[in-house]
This record gives sequence, C-alpha cells and structure tokens, in this order.
Amino acid sequence: KMSKLLENVLSLYLTILTLFCLLSYSVVTVHSLLTHMVSIRARNWNQTQYRYNQNTPMVFVGGVPRSGTTLMRAMLDAHPDIRCGEETRVIPRILSLRQGWGRQTEERWALEDEGVSQEMLDAATRAFLLEVIARHGDPAPLLCNKDPFTLKSAVYLSHIFPNSKFLLMLRDGRASVHSMISRRVTIAGFNLSSYRDCLTKWSNAIEVMLSQCMAVGRSRCMTIRYEDLVLQPRATMRRVLRFLKSPWHEGVLHHEEAIGQPGGVSLSRSERSTDQVIKPVNLEALTRWVGHIPADVQQDMENIAPMLRKLGYNPKANPPDYGQPDPEVINNTERVYLNTEYDIQTAFQFIQCSSRIRVASYSVIISSFPCLS
Repeated sequence: KMSKLLENVLSLYLTILTLFCLLSYSVVTVHSLLTHMVSIRARNWNQTQYRYNQNTPMVFVGGVPRSGTTLMRAMLDAHPDIRCGEETRVIPRILSLRQGWGRQTEERWALEDEGVSQEMLDAATRAFLLEVIARHGDPAPLLCNKDPFTLKSAVYLSHIFPNSKFLLMLRDGRASVHSMISRRVTIAGFNLSSYRDCLTKWSNAIEVMLSQCMAVGRSRCMTIRYEDLVLQPRATMRRVLRFLKSPWHEGVLHHEEAIGQPGGVSLSRSERSTDQVIKPVNLEALTRWVGHIPADVQQDMENIAPMLRKLGYNPKANPPDYGQPDPEVINNTERVYLNTEYDIQTAFQFIQCSSRIRVASYSVIISSFPCLS
C-alpha cells in the first residue's frame, strides 16, 4: 500500500510540475507565439544545423503499448534521415491536460474569463511539444516522436502540426496483453492480474486510436500490423518510407547494428531489456501468447475484445495464420536461436522446422514447435 501511495503522490507531483511548466511557458511566450511562428534551431552530432517550426513535417508513432511501437521507431531510427528517439513520457501528459482544458467545463470558462483563450493554449502547447521533440535527441531532416498513447490525440496533433503524419501500430490484442502481463508493464487503467480486463481495455484503446486515425485521413495516417512488420519487414518498411516520402535505406532492416551508433538508435534502459529491439527482426514473439490465455476468456473473446475481429484477427484461432515469413526473417530467427541460451538440440529442431516454414503454413509450424509459442 505504501508503494502504491508513493506512486500516486509522485504521479500527482509530476502532473502539477508539468502543469506549472506549461502555464509558465505560455505566460512568458504567448505574445510572441501568437504574433510570429516559433522556430527552433539545433545541431546534430556532425554539426549539421536544422531549423524546425510548426509547419515542419514530422511523424508520430503510436498504438497500444506492446504493439510494436518501439520496434517501428527503432527501425525508423536506423534511417539516416529520420530521428525518433526514446519515449518522452511527458507528451501524452501534456496532450491529456490540453484536452481537459478544451472541454466545456468550469475550468475552461475560468481560463477564458482570465483572458487565456483556446488559441493561446494551442500556441503554448505547440511550442512546448516542438521544443521537447526537437531537443529530445539528435536533430535530423525528419523528426519523429514515439509515445504510444499520443495517437489518442491524432486529430488535435494534425491541427497544431499541419504537415505531420501518423503511424498507428496494430497487433493481435491477445499478444499485446500477454506481453504486458508477462513483462509486468504498468499501464494506467490496465489490471495486470486479469487477462479479461486488459483485453477489454486494449479493445477500447485501439478503437479510439483507429477512429482518430480514420478522422485524420489515409493521406496522413497509416496503419501497420506488427505481424506484417515482423513477417515481411522489407515490403512493410518500403510502404512506410513511401508514405513518409523518405528514400529507401537498407539500414532499416538491420536496426540492431545501429544501436548506440552516432545518429543511430538510442535505447533507454527498459527498451534494452526488450528482446525484439536489440535483436534482428525475428519470429520469437509472434505467437508467444498461445496457451497462456485462460479458457473462460478464450470462450468469451468475441464479447471481451470485439476489435479483434474488426481488425481482421480471428478470435477463435489459437494462433491465427498471420502469413508467410520472408526467407531473411527465417534466417534471422535461426541466428537468434543459435546465439541464445537454447540447447543445441532445440536449435537444431528449429532449423529443421524453419526449412518447412518456407513451404508450409506458418501457423501449423508455429503450433507444432513449442519454442516458438
């Protein structure tokens, strides 16, 4: 109870501090924000200077946590023209505060009575976010932010950054929920002791994000399946880079080689503990959830998580047929299993199975090979 109380007190403190900083920033700069465009200059590791403003193209990567957002941003970070960086954690908090001030409440009326208009709050929020995103890591021609829940505010972000684009990561909710529960990833509102609760919350969250993405429009918001990214990374990343109007670069398929390199992939301590991010793209995590979801939850899956079927995932299949992996992904997975702590017999079994994956149904092989589930 003490640790929970301490966590709540710390959360309250951070909220108050964030609110104070944002309001202070708005008071000091609001006149200049409304009279001319805010511009930020920054130099990268090789002293190239970049200038950013509200019209600068940028990318927001989001989705429900444990849906491949970190893998996507790491692959983008391996591109020399793109910089995403680690999660800021403060941007979703700012957006949540701003959303609250926009509702028809006494707080909004009080602000407007004191002369704080919605336009002023937009200008201050835009400047604050631009400052955080631009200086959060090395500058690059195309800035990117990855805070999963930012896509709950995609419509608002598309308004304050008119040339921004959005990547919404989709993943089988059963896999996302199993990952957050097994790794004890704390997410506000998710009860990690209940698959039923987490699957319901997942369904609600992705429904909101998908509706925001659709409202922004297909020209500015793209959905990417985690399963496609893992099974066919080359075709998927070609599609993503075309959408972002960025040239193809082979490095995006080898993000693990750019970790810690100048202008490459910077990982936080928690991200370094994520196998999929520090290893080449492989099949390890694809069906790890199979066999872990309680039987009563599986039977009621249609009602618990209706977004599964809406997104094209068969709620009755365990596992579904996600598709065929590229040969290079199979090779990556062979290397991963040979270079980890699995015994030689297990590694040899995988190599035998992987030769069948090339010609057989992927779902059949996965379900018959325990170390992949």
